[in-house]
Amino acid sequence: MADRNKPAPMTSVIATPGVPVPSLSSTAQRWHKPMFIVFLVAWALNAGMTAFGIEAPLGFGWSEALLPLTGAITTLLALAGRLPLQNVFMAGIWIVSLATGILAIGAVTATPFGPFVYTDALGEKLVGTVPWPLPLLWLVLVINARGVARLIMRPWRKTNYYGFWVIGLGCALVVLFALGFEPFASRVKTYWYWESATTVPGWYSAPWVCLLGWFLSALAILSLSIPWLINKHPVKQPMDYQPLIVWVLINLWPAIGNATHQLWWPVLIAAGGNALAITWAVRGARW
Repeated sequence: MADRNKPAPMTSVIATPGVPVPSLSSTAQRWHKPMFIVFLVAWALNAGMTAFGIEAPLGFGWSEALLPLTGAITTLLALAGRLPLQNVFMAGIWIVSLATGILAIGAVTATPFGPFVYTDALGEKLVGTVPWPLPLLWLVLVINARGVARLIMRPWRKTNYYGFWVIGLGCALVVLFALGFEPFASRVKTYWYWESATTVPGWYSAPWVCLLGWFLSALAILSLSIPWLINKHPVKQPMDYQPLIVWVLINLWPAIGNATHQLWWPVLIAAGGNALAITWAVRGARW
């Protein structure tokens, strides 16, 4: 009898963003490449402004909001390449709604992140508390972290606990992002500021419980979204590196800001953790 826990060699077609691949939606396939290019332009704009310390003039804060917005669109279009459109639509609505609720509760009750206050740096607020680009950022993080985790775990996809490992790794990757993003958001961009006492141990301005809040939030969102992210009628799909590319870029953005402000520990931790994730993801994709 074959050992179910032993990785089995697998072969597949490798695909990259912009290269036509078999899609369940011809519309998604048609718009995938141009929207991915728009995302790259938005990322380059924000990375350049961050690197040179350029602050958007009053009324032009949309330049920063473009990054999560275009990231969310290209992420959902890529997802539509392997899932029915109704799944993609419901997954997007569900993740954004859950993220909005969790962030709103966090702002009002200090649970699960700790006491903090959003500023007006990211524009208008949903439900009176949450800057509207943040739920879109969570959508980008959750779906692409899961995509990277699936690449890493691909050699073990036939094992019994594959799904649990994917969820766990995805949540760990979100925490890795938080380690770089928290100093960037509170000290570089002032998207929010923390009201914890100075005696409370933490990661720069954020209390350590904040990182637990990121993990639990990612776990809740990802676990409750799984029914929409699984194809009930799977077909053979080519390997897609887009989740890894989007993930690396979305992590590189705060790393650039932290480096320009000499916040070296977040840069080193994010760089080391993501280097391991990239190595394992590429290895898994080639298995």
